[in-house]
Amino acid sequence: MDEFVRYERDDKVVTLTLDDGKANALGNDMIAAIIAAFDRAEAEDGVRAIVLAGRPGRFCAGFDLKVLTRGREHAEPMVRAGADMFMRIYGCPRAVVAACTGHALAGGALLLLCCDARIGAAGSFKLGLNEVAIGIELPVLVRQLAADRLAAHRRTEATLLAQIYGPDGARETGFLDEVVSEAEVLERAAARARELARLAPGALSRSKEQLRRGSIDRIIGALDEDLERILLGGAG
Repeated sequence: MDEFVRYERDDKVVTLTLDDGKANALGNDMIAAIIAAFDRAEAEDGVRAIVLAGRPGRFCAGFDLKVLTRGREHAEPMVRAGADMFMRIYGCPRAVVAACTGHALAGGALLLLCCDARIGAAGSFKLGLNEVAIGIELPVLVRQLAADRLAAHRRTEATLLAQIYGPDGARETGFLDEVVSEAEVLERAAARARELARLAPGALSRSKEQLRRGSIDRIIGALDEDLERILLGGAG
């Protein structure tokens, strides 16, 4: 796990730092490492919040294109595992805060939508859902998370028109909640996690379940349909 996700705990807050030394693509190993890290955090007594951070300049580049274009036998298991990971984060019984340290495209933008609070670094970074631009019909996974999390008046441009934003535009659209300097993003995300760690854990987990169960069930139920969209498009 440590090869792709660094696990650090400070009292009630766990920080998971994604770092593959490259673009933080969601390949099989990265997805497995993220799931294992969430398993560990949820199993440890006293953990109330999780920070999901990227490496400097890179939050997450989305699904690994090398695997996605190797044929269905290679791509399908990765996409299924990725969908499970997104829903695991979206339904996590702990508060989850994203520290968006840089670029977040396609699956990287979906990671932001799955987190409860999102702190982004200012800079010349690109964030957004570029599926239509690269030839992928929008999956239910994208459509439902966009409906849940993005500002209604920006949803069409953010999904159908594949608009890519800088950090300030991403905040106005709903991918981010706050934008701070690159030097401050990790510290601010940790502070936000400590704030959320004060919430009553049972009330938080039950309320999140009630709020998001319908969306999660719809996304899981449409996974076979989504696989056709994603794999026929050949990118993600």
